[in-house]
Amino acid sequence: MSGFMFIIAFGLFGASFGLSGRFWHITDLHWDPTYDPSKEPNSVCASSGSRPASNAGTFGDYVCDSPWNLINSSISAMKATLPDPDFIVWTGDDTPHVPNEQLGEEAVLGIINNLTYIIKQHFPKTKVYSALGNHDFHPKSQLPAAFHNIYNKTSEMWKEWLHLGSQETFRQGGFYTEELLNRTGYRMIVLNTNLYYDQNKVTEGMEDPAGQFAWADHILTEAANKKEKVYIIGHVPPGFFEKKRSKPWFIAKFNEQYLKLIQKHHAVILGQFFGHHHTDSFRMIYNSDGSPVSTIFLTPGVTPWKTSLPGVVDGANNPGIRLFEYDTETLLVKDMVTYYLNLTFANEAQERWEKEYRLTESFQVPDASPLSMHKILERIANDNCYLQKYYEYNSVSYDLTNCDKNCRIDHVCAAREVDFSRYEHCLEKEAAVYMCGGLLPFLSVLLSLVLTIYV
Repeated sequence: MSGFMFIIAFGLFGASFGLSGRFWHITDLHWDPTYDPSKEPNSVCASSGSRPASNAGTFGDYVCDSPWNLINSSISAMKATLPDPDFIVWTGDDTPHVPNEQLGEEAVLGIINNLTYIIKQHFPKTKVYSALGNHDFHPKSQLPAAFHNIYNKTSEMWKEWLHLGSQETFRQGGFYTEELLNRTGYRMIVLNTNLYYDQNKVTEGMEDPAGQFAWADHILTEAANKKEKVYIIGHVPPGFFEKKRSKPWFIAKFNEQYLKLIQKHHAVILGQFFGHHHTDSFRMIYNSDGSPVSTIFLTPGVTPWKTSLPGVVDGANNPGIRLFEYDTETLLVKDMVTYYLNLTFANEAQERWEKEYRLTESFQVPDASPLSMHKILERIANDNCYLQKYYEYNSVSYDLTNCDKNCRIDHVCAAREVDFSRYEHCLEKEAAVYMCGGLLPFLSVLLSLVLTIYV
C-alpha cells in the first residue's frame, strides 16, 4: 500500500517471561461502501446521517464509518507488525450505521463476505475466532434465538474457521465453542450476546434465548471437570457505557444471568474479549467477598464514527487495533499493546499506524491479570494522572480534553460495577465522596473566613 508506514517502538513485545503467545483482536470495522470524499460534505457517506463530513480524506472522517481504504489499512497494519499470530479474535459489527431501509439481508451478507475475504487474504493460514455484532443482521440488532438464513450463510463463509459441531450451533443461535488452537485443555467460547442486547425486541420476553446460558453453563462445567482453561469472546458486553451515565447494554435479567455465570465459573475463565463500544476500556467482575476474579477487555473499534447516541459529547475515536500477549500454558493475559491511526494526520500527511501504549508500561503493573487490572482501576480512581491517561486512551487519543469529576465518576463506576444496582450505588457513593472530600471542605473554609471577617 502506497505510503504505508508502521512505527515499532523499542521493546515492543516486552521481556520474555517463558512461553508467550500473541493474538490480534479487531472489532467494529463498520465498512461504509458509500464513502466518497470527493462529494459535498453532506453527501460523503450515508453513515454520517445529517452531519457534514467537512474533513473527509482518503482514510475517513470522524462522522463517517470506515471507507475501504481504512479497512485495508488496519488489516495491513496487523500483517506488518505481526504477520503470523497464534490466532485472531474478530468481534463483529461490519455494516455501517444507517437505517435498515438502506441495507437489507443481501447487503449485510455481502459486507460480511467482503470483510471475511480481506482477513483471509492477509492471514490465509491463521485461525480466526469470529463473533457476530448487532449490526451483522437485518434488521439490525434483531438477532433471533433460532435458525436464520444469515446464521446459515455466515457459517458457510466461515466454514474454514469452524468445525462441524461449531457450524451446527452457529446456525441454531450464532454461538459455538472449540478447543483453542485444537489443543487439549484449552477452549474458546464464542457467544452471541446480541441475544441479550437491550435493543433486541425479538428476545426480550425470553428467559434463555436459544438456550445459550444453559449451553454456556454446561460447557464451562465440563471445562472445569476436564481442567480446561477458557477464553470467552462476544460483541455486546454486559454493564454500562462509560460515555453515557446509566446506559446499559443488556436487558436487566440477562445482565444478572451473565454476571452469575462468570462468577460461578471464573476459575476456568482466563479472559473475556468484547467490542461494541468503539472505545478502549475494561470491566471488572468481583466475587461476593470483593476479590477481582475476571476482566472483560474492551478493544477499540476500527471505525472512527462519532456516536449519535443522545447525551454523548463528541464520541468519536481514532481507529485502533490490539495485540494481546498471553502465557501459552496458563492462558494468563500478560500484556496488551494498542496501535492506532491518527486519522487527521493520515488524511493530511501520511498513513502511519503507531503504538499508542503498552498496558504494563503505562499503568505500571506486571501483567493483565484480574488483580493487576483491579490495581489499574484503583489508580484511575485515585490518581488524576492515571485517570487522564486512561481517558485519553479511551478515545484512542482523539479526545484530549480534561476528565472532570463527572467524567471520573462515569468511567470508574462503569469499569468497577457490571451489576445494575451496584453500579447505581457506585454513582451515589462517588458523588458523595466528591462532596465530602472536595466541595464541602471548601465551603467550610469559606464560611470560616466569612465569620472571621464579621465576628
